[in-house]
Amino acid sequence: MSTALTISNIDLHYGAAQALKRISITCAPGRITAVLGRNGVGKSSTLRAVTGINHISAGEIAFGSDTLRKAPPYKRARLGIGYVPQGREIFPLLTVKENLETGYAGLSRGDRNVPAYIFELFPVLKSMLNRRGGDLSGGQQQQLAIGRALVTRPKVLVLDEPTEGIQPSIIKDIGRALQFLRDEKGMTILLVEQYLDFCREIADDIYVMDRGEIMHNGPAADLDRADVRQHLMV
Repeated sequence: MSTALTISNIDLHYGAAQALKRISITCAPGRITAVLGRNGVGKSSTLRAVTGINHISAGEIAFGSDTLRKAPPYKRARLGIGYVPQGREIFPLLTVKENLETGYAGLSRGDRNVPAYIFELFPVLKSMLNRRGGDLSGGQQQQLAIGRALVTRPKVLVLDEPTEGIQPSIIKDIGRALQFLRDEKGMTILLVEQYLDFCREIADDIYVMDRGEIMHNGPAADLDRADVRQHLMV
């Protein structure tokens, strides 16, 4: 189940502006890797490069034995990269059930079902299957977005700020879910976050970004170091 994701010396430009400079990140199999940094330092651009939404201008991204530099987003999804975007981006007029079923697109006919463990992780989804996505709270929508990504049977789960604007009780539920996916499903997880306590609690490895570059990488315990925290202070 576990597959390594390796980002090697990637650059990314938006027109003439360079957003990422020689970014290298290794997401080890069956571990949670967190990328931290202030707003606007390139964290989301890194995830968009991984998922193929934005094209890199140099470097390479490898997923197991597959190189992804020219692979479109749908191919990356079929290889096993699941994406939970910032802002959740659920379909507000579709029901919870229909939102989950949008994850079927890249699956073979025999796999077009919602794995039972998703409802075990997020029981609220089962109780609200016929509710429209737009009627859910922000925290419930985030659980739905994670559930939709898990329907695709990912080997790597990529999440962009999963705790943003969410109440503390649901943040704890999301943290427990990610730990379950790592420990029980052997999933490789890459997440972008600004909530340090959340990363300290669940992450195995951290990377700290500033101005489009990696300034530090190491174990999550490094978040207690003053030289690391200086890159995270507003």
